[in-house]
Amino acid sequence: MSATFDKLMKMLEEKGSLANTDIEAVTKELGEMTPQEMIDLSAAQIKKQPRTEITMEQYLAATKVLDTAAEGSPEYEAALKIVETYEKA
Repeated sequence: MSATFDKLMKMLEEKGSLANTDIEAVTKELGEMTPQEMIDLSAAQIKKQPRTEITMEQYLAATKVLDTAAEGSPEYEAALKIVETYEKA
């Protein structure tokens, strides 16, 4: 995992949620995350939220994973869940 992902996960654990400004600041400081890290971070944020609210950014990251990941793989299934939840809302 990247330093960006690790720092954001630590911030999520400490604060309970992340603002887009938090993510942008850490990304600018330490660099971009991989698509899988974005999905994992989004999934962790969703688990922390009392209600499932998926952002457009999370949705778009998940659709990219669906295009590249092997169908049935763990990352594909996680991305599919995010896409389906977003499209139901």
